[in-house]
Amino acid sequence: MADQRGRRDGAGAPRKGGGPRQGGAPRKGTSARSGGGRSGDDRKPYDRKPSSERQPPGGRKPAGHGGGKPASDNRRGPRAESDRKPRFDGADRTEKQAVYDGPPLPEDVSGAELSASVRAHLKGLPEKLAARVARHMAAAGQLVDDDPETAYQHTLAAKARAPRIAVVREAVGEAAYAAGHYAEALAELRAAKRMNGATAYLPIMADCHRALGNPTRALELAKSPSVVKFVPAAKAEMTLVEAGARRDLGQLDAALRTLEVAPLNSKSRESWVARLRYAYADTLEEAGRLNDALTWFHKTNAIDSEEITDAADRAEALEKRIERE
Repeated sequence: MADQRGRRDGAGAPRKGGGPRQGGAPRKGTSARSGGGRSGDDRKPYDRKPSSERQPPGGRKPAGHGGGKPASDNRRGPRAESDRKPRFDGADRTEKQAVYDGPPLPEDVSGAELSASVRAHLKGLPEKLAARVARHMAAAGQLVDDDPETAYQHTLAAKARAPRIAVVREAVGEAAYAAGHYAEALAELRAAKRMNGATAYLPIMADCHRALGNPTRALELAKSPSVVKFVPAAKAEMTLVEAGARRDLGQLDAALRTLEVAPLNSKSRESWVARLRYAYADTLEEAGRLNDALTWFHKTNAIDSEEITDAADRAEALEKRIERE
């Protein structure tokens, strides 16, 4: 889920026009505060590796999450009640039918765009139903970067047809997060977690709590035992959320300590390192440590070859500020 949607920065309220960020650095040209940037390789539920290969968002596709249930666990018979097209009466018809129908499906989207592992979870559905669900999920995957709201509506249409399949609920949750519907995202990812036991969603869930004004709950999720098993990129995502939650609470020193125990000096040039450095620089500036902040904006820019942050612009502005002061 990309960079034009309801992402959160590290300092507090979610920014409309961002997407799943767990508090890291915004792309160059977006508003810059502490945190933002997208989650690692941008794992989407619409096209995932098998559960055993996943890391949480940020590296994404975790080591150490519970994994998904096999497709057979989702089978409910050829004409299970929830698989049938619902019948609506009276005033409910227009709204509910619109959700069920979903946005128009692009003619060139067949559902084959989904990974084999995701399609396997749909095999318990009747063939035509599975095909329709797959097309809505594939359309969501294609749109989520540029039009997250429409992507979200596609996932709702998939959910209306297959509400008991974990990968569908995960898709709804991540699309809702991308579109800035944080309460809905949290509810859907909780549902997916209940179904498959996965912990991959924890950074996004924690950031949803921040967006909903509950940073304390975000900090509780950041301390979940499963986080220690995350790969470095995934741990970075949770670190960014945790530091952002500390800033939400006005705890700048604690936010700095949280970031200082992260691998800020890693020799890796992956995006999560740049985002950690950016969040640290931004928090230093917020704390009034301007020279230190300038150093870390420069260190961020040094490894940010893809310009996922605006560290160069921030450094230039900070240099002028220091000169004035």
